[in-house]
Amino acid sequence: MLQLKGITKRYEIGSFKQTALDGVDLAFRSQEFVCILGPSGSGKTTMLNMIGGLDRYDAGDLLISGKSTRHFKASQWDSYRNHAIGFVFQNYNLITHTSVLANVEVGMTLSGLSVEKRRERALEVLERVGLIDHVDKKPNQLSGGQMQRVAIARALANDPDIILADEPTGAIDSETSRQIMTLIQEIAKDKLVVMVTHDEQIAKTYANRVVTLRDGQVLHDSNPYVTEVDAPQKLSFKKTSMAFWQALQLSFSNLKTKKFRTLITAFAGSIGIIGVALVLSLANGLNQEIDRLEMTTLSEFPIQIDSIAFDVAAARQAGPPTGPPTDADGLERFPDVRQIFPFQRQISSVQHINIIEDDYLDHLAALDPVYYHDIMIRRSVNMNILHRRPNDQVSRINTGAVNFEPLLGNPEFFADNYDILEGRHPENHQELLLVVDAFNRLNIRMITELGFDPNALEFDFDVFLNRSFQAVLLDDFYTYNPETDRFFQPSNLTEFYAEQRGIELTIVGIARIQDGAISNVLSQGIKYHPDLAEIYLEHAAASEIGQAQIASPERSVLTGNQITPQTHQSLLRTLGVDSTPSSIAIYPVSFEAKEAIRNHLDAYNEDRSESERIIYTDLAAIVTELTSDVINGISYVLIAFSSISLIVSSIMIGIITYVSVLERTKEIGILRSLGARKRDIARVFNAETTIIGFVSGALGVLIAFLLTFPINAIIGNLVDQLDRLAVMPIQAVFALIAISIFLTLIAGLIPSSIASRKDPVAALRVD
Repeated sequence: MLQLKGITKRYEIGSFKQTALDGVDLAFRSQEFVCILGPSGSGKTTMLNMIGGLDRYDAGDLLISGKSTRHFKASQWDSYRNHAIGFVFQNYNLITHTSVLANVEVGMTLSGLSVEKRRERALEVLERVGLIDHVDKKPNQLSGGQMQRVAIARALANDPDIILADEPTGAIDSETSRQIMTLIQEIAKDKLVVMVTHDEQIAKTYANRVVTLRDGQVLHDSNPYVTEVDAPQKLSFKKTSMAFWQALQLSFSNLKTKKFRTLITAFAGSIGIIGVALVLSLANGLNQEIDRLEMTTLSEFPIQIDSIAFDVAAARQAGPPTGPPTDADGLERFPDVRQIFPFQRQISSVQHINIIEDDYLDHLAALDPVYYHDIMIRRSVNMNILHRRPNDQVSRINTGAVNFEPLLGNPEFFADNYDILEGRHPENHQELLLVVDAFNRLNIRMITELGFDPNALEFDFDVFLNRSFQAVLLDDFYTYNPETDRFFQPSNLTEFYAEQRGIELTIVGIARIQDGAISNVLSQGIKYHPDLAEIYLEHAAASEIGQAQIASPERSVLTGNQITPQTHQSLLRTLGVDSTPSSIAIYPVSFEAKEAIRNHLDAYNEDRSESERIIYTDLAAIVTELTSDVINGISYVLIAFSSISLIVSSIMIGIITYVSVLERTKEIGILRSLGARKRDIARVFNAETTIIGFVSGALGVLIAFLLTFPINAIIGNLVDQLDRLAVMPIQAVFALIAISIFLTLIAGLIPSSIASRKDPVAALRVD
């Protein structure tokens, strides 16, 4: 079964050389009890290590069932130790932080046995050695004889063919020695037992074969076994492997013996996690607050469609200018010449001209009214509004200076944002409304335009209430002169006003914006009923001056001057002949409705060219998006700084893991003697770092979560309506724990690699 042929082993340490085994030839029967006798340094333990596959011979060959092991790979030696060899050591070599049952089971875990079969087999061998009542105890709770019985039970657990015992009675009393030797003698009835001892009396009493070694050579063999050369047999030991779950259990039981150190290490490792978690919590809370602001306060901010829109997407894609600064024609700025170069200003690449035509207005009209409070359409028309000043002089007012613009068409939406301070809401096209700001103020330009003293400190409501204006239609206001082929406005506006040829307009109410209302729904100024615009535009389209201007695209019918196509179009819009809107404002009823409106507007741009597209501006979305980007940018910087502590703690965990490797060196040797591969040893320490990483991550997340409460309380006292600013995102919890595990795994790679490369023989010698 087992044969040593010319086995030689030499040790060289610098210039010192020693021959431990010198051409040893021995053959063993499959069932016998062999004692190896000899003084210290004779090579007994070295031979045992060679037979057990813990050490490698320099010359000769070790035959197992006639098969040479000369070219065995490391994995084959591991499998051989696990399935064919059972070790019993002088100093027991038990894993102290696990139970008796776990010590016996550990070798079987490498064999791939199921939990049920491992448990059944372990209890069976423990009963055989008389320890069935001690399965849950730790080794340090047992006597020396009991610990040796655990070692024997562990050696028998995998039912190996060979039991190797190294001075099994060297550390116990004589009575216990007798019991142990009787047990080993019984085991030798159906197995090969090779025992190393220096006690000749024990050898002759219990063994049926005694081999004496001296200076690495066989001096005497009391019952030599001479066999014919066996035909080589195919050895097929199953590969050993320790499952990661088993490695976790082994490491967890070790960490439980060092609870305080483990917790301190985990806390130190959690500091970086705490920092990152708090930054993420604050960023998440701020973004949620911004989203809440958009969904509540900002949700009713209008979606704006202007004739010239700012293309946010194009602005983001546009990079910084490269090369020397140039104008549109490619000329370098400030050329060293004495010429002036005329050019026509071009529209910016991030601006877009919206051509709002009837088909777009029809598309807008198809929008379901449930999604919006109101749609306000503004045009560039400059109505002819006459006003009698306090000094009885009549003037045509500058509608821009007094913010003369249409009212909201939805009275309920108006009532939600404005309070009527005096009078009532306009009910027809002849009624006007004066709107003041939140502090009852009017712009001084408007005060001056209406002819009031701009130095006055205040005005009574009666000064403006019931004040009259006239809106004069184009054909009534302009007179054609055939001689000059031009249209003229009245030369004496006071007399013209007295003729009452315009539409009489009267301020019937004064309104003020409410607290918390949408500030840009209506600016301060005079607002007219939407029907007035319809009447004015309908007349303007068919007016004499309007038709004349349409027929004269290169000349102004008001001044007689030559004009460009752009000026011609602007003039038509000013007169009201071209009713193309200059801007459209859509006021959504809610955040969800805004999304529906945006989808409806986006549908218009499908399958249209770049120039045909209509770009809208959602100011609330732009503000919140930009704010979120700034918050995220700051968060990334803070996370980067916090990550420094993560790296430092990872290095510290790597050092702690290396200390653990040093502390568990003997355990490494025990596991290797049981057939654990190098990668299994590395897996044990990787499992340890995984546990520490998980505890660090979980502890860091928990502490950060608890810190959010005082943080929110402090911020809530300092800033109103921000009582829940720090909100930990649930996805960050799992991500941070995973990051912690990953970093500790990386930190433990070097220590675990060192552990896997340790010599098992040297590891077993460590006290």
